[in-house]
Amino acid sequence: MLYFSRWKIYTILAACLLGIVLALPNVLGRDTLAALPHWYGQNRVHLGLDLRGGSHLLLEVDMGAVVRERLESLVDGARTQLRTANIGYTGLSAGDRQVTIQLRDPAQADEAVKQLKQLAINVGGGALGGGLPDITTSVNGNTITVSLSDEAVRQRAQQAVEQSIEIVRRRIDETGVSEPTIARQGLDRILVQLPGVDDPDRVKRLLGTTAKMTFRLVDPNADPSTGRAPPGSEILASAEGGRSQGSYVIRRKIEVDGANLTNATASTNSQNGEWVVNFEFDSQGARRFADVTKQNVGRPFAIVLDNKVISAPVIREPITGGRGQISGNFNAQSANDLAVLLRAGALPAPLKVIEERTVGPDLGADSIRAGLISVLVGFGMVCVYMIAAYGLFGAMACVGLLVNLVLTVGALSAIQATLTLPGIAGILLGVGLAVDANILINERIREETKKGRTPFAAMEAGFSRAYATIVDANLTTVIKMALLFIFGVGTVKGFAVTITFGILISMFTATVLVRLMMVSWLRRTKPALLPV
Repeated sequence: MLYFSRWKIYTILAACLLGIVLALPNVLGRDTLAALPHWYGQNRVHLGLDLRGGSHLLLEVDMGAVVRERLESLVDGARTQLRTANIGYTGLSAGDRQVTIQLRDPAQADEAVKQLKQLAINVGGGALGGGLPDITTSVNGNTITVSLSDEAVRQRAQQAVEQSIEIVRRRIDETGVSEPTIARQGLDRILVQLPGVDDPDRVKRLLGTTAKMTFRLVDPNADPSTGRAPPGSEILASAEGGRSQGSYVIRRKIEVDGANLTNATASTNSQNGEWVVNFEFDSQGARRFADVTKQNVGRPFAIVLDNKVISAPVIREPITGGRGQISGNFNAQSANDLAVLLRAGALPAPLKVIEERTVGPDLGADSIRAGLISVLVGFGMVCVYMIAAYGLFGAMACVGLLVNLVLTVGALSAIQATLTLPGIAGILLGVGLAVDANILINERIREETKKGRTPFAAMEAGFSRAYATIVDANLTTVIKMALLFIFGVGTVKGFAVTITFGILISMFTATVLVRLMMVSWLRRTKPALLPV
């Protein structure tokens, strides 16, 4: 273990140089970074919310809206199925997790149940399908009750949260926020941390908007001023250009779903310079859009966003290209925000902000200063102890610790990790764990020296006998950190990552780099007694 070939020495030095190069962008100024290649300058450690400042939001998914949407779908489906089967009814209403139908003729109950069962959706199945229907039916005289099962509600709640997390992530990514934290918390809550966000109100608006867009026909024979809509229609307020402008009577039937949108971009109209939002459909949406516009030339076609009519242009001619345009009194930001929402997709249910905290940049700067001081003080105290306890070999161990810190920062920069206060604590703890290897080695060397071994033999025995213990101790710690990373969230993962990097790198610095320095000194000076 005391022989180093030339290529091994060059490899060790190259690894140290690479760590320095990777860590360098973290200490360079903005002007210097701007002059460097982008692929290199962006490899930096990002600061988390507690160090950089920003917004902390805790969102709650409105599970009641998920259930209401399914009940409304059942009401529309029941109306269509019963009408198609010529089954008369006097009442059709939605209540708490159930839909109630009053039949005219109780003798048609069996046929009605058969038709209503076709509205069921299987839930709880695996990748190969299967599962159980999400509705149950019961008959009492001329009354049929269609109820949502408990399993269906649980499945829909779980899917709503998972889908909401994905859509929130898309919307945040569209805003350009670097290294956000988006994680599930509890059964129906989503934690969002946005480092460096200076306009949290805009982000809240983006996240709080469901952005469910539908294209529906306007009912030309109904007057919204009466306050009553005919069956199959509803009265929706107008918000064209973001301002309230009366109301429309809109057909409940969705002609084209916004889920078929593939792209949406904000631009200006070349004729009048106004801001507009251009959108494109996929093949299915384009085909459906073309069919609807062919069959309804001359009729108003409403674009509905979150139950508000944002535009209701008259169809002048069939639109067969699968592309359209939303115009109104948009400005640059409102047009871009709407485009972001449409590109990211609609939330399955509204999100409510139930907790909000803002960390100012001044507090973040204080945290950085305190974190750096703690690392420097901890490093200094370790060095004082090592030099006092082991002399020259302790000083070499301190050099190894310094290289360990630099390589850890370089590794975090390479993966563009987010550093938080727990992460800084992890680096400090990693310094303490890294020095353990040097203590084990030096103690072994001291024991062998006391036994009367020669310096070369004592050093050889010290490294070889301590190596197995070092590997075992570090391996168990890495396993624990892996479990923290797998089951933890947010800053807990950052803590696990920094410690893991520190431990793995210490295996190089303590057993390879420091050994190279000690062996080089031993071969150069050939002392009669080792200074331990």
